[in-house]
Amino acid sequence: MIKEITGGVCAAQGFKASGIHCGVKEGSSPSKNDLALILSEKECAAAGVYTMNRVKAAPIYVTMDHLEKGVAWGVVANSGNANACCPMSHENAEAMCAFAAKATGREAEDFIVCSTGVIGQTINIQAIQTGLPKAAAALSAGGSDAAATAIMTTDTVKKEIAVSFDLGGKTVTIGAIAKGSGMIHPNMGTMLAFITTDCAITTEVLSELLREVAARTFNRVTVDGDTSTNDTCVVLANGMAGNELIEWKDENCQAFQSALEYVCRHLARAIAGDGEGASRLVTCKMTGARSEESAERLAKAVVGSSLVKAAMFGADANWGRVLCAMGYSKAPFRPEHVDVSFESAAGSILVCQQGDGLAFDEELAKKVLTEKEVIIAVDLHEGEESAECWGCDLTYDYVKINGDYRT
Repeated sequence: MIKEITGGVCAAQGFKASGIHCGVKEGSSPSKNDLALILSEKECAAAGVYTMNRVKAAPIYVTMDHLEKGVAWGVVANSGNANACCPMSHENAEAMCAFAAKATGREAEDFIVCSTGVIGQTINIQAIQTGLPKAAAALSAGGSDAAATAIMTTDTVKKEIAVSFDLGGKTVTIGAIAKGSGMIHPNMGTMLAFITTDCAITTEVLSELLREVAARTFNRVTVDGDTSTNDTCVVLANGMAGNELIEWKDENCQAFQSALEYVCRHLARAIAGDGEGASRLVTCKMTGARSEESAERLAKAVVGSSLVKAAMFGADANWGRVLCAMGYSKAPFRPEHVDVSFESAAGSILVCQQGDGLAFDEELAKKVLTEKEVIIAVDLHEGEESAECWGCDLTYDYVKINGDYRT
């Protein structure tokens, strides 16, 4: 049984975190944390997944290099500047690790480094150098909240979760924080996710599980169709729970994977629901498909459609836009078999059956579509496979936020 608990990224044994303001972005409010630090008491098996964008920020390349040995001790991350496509980006990413190492008594190669914010501007590395000793001094078992807020950019709420579960008679914990609001599209988005666990597991198994779980969670999110340069999701496992080492895919491995997917799914939904300017979370549940791959492609097309997203903002039961998006997804399906319903806490309404529109209660449809989470339920009636993808509505505020994001 997976049980949600408090503590976030510090819930697992042996992890501490902090978040402080150091002034990465000129003119930023002193009340806004912008530098986060996470540290384990012991060396961790470590794995990461990254953006599919061909343009990758320097911190990703540095992190990839540091994780070649499959271990790490901590994470250093900043908001306010992406450290991407700018002079000295690689040198500054390496410098962040060196400063974190000096402040904590570790080695530079022990750290994963991440940045998020504006692209193309040289990062204020002096502010980070000054801030890291303070961040190290602030490390605590209660520091998850401060770290979670330090990585936020246009996010309106922090993304944080922790769970515990039994593994061979030992209590194992997984905790996480994430950020993400805009420039979000399948194959990661402008998102950072830091996951910690006290599970004993090999780097090889951890890497495989993370790739599988990310494909079913973070890569099924879309906010605006843009894939970022900085996306990173990393997992650190220090083994302090004392469970039998997970070395292959047995029952214990399956239990750990289920908990990891629970955590990542929670964060993925939180990112989608906090899309820039969004007023509601939009979930597409695609069932009755021939394959999970085709179900995923169809569902992604629906939640990624600007016309569907605009209809959700207006609480307009325009189901034709759903079929239209499915039609250009390039996934195989038979339109004449498709049923479409809109669902929420306010009820459910069938609007399309076997590919044709139905007469339905517009007032009820409006009520269903004005809830904070709306589900677009599509049954293809062709097979047993399914997939679920997440997005949000498209509002006036999205344009306002991104019209002057840099300036």
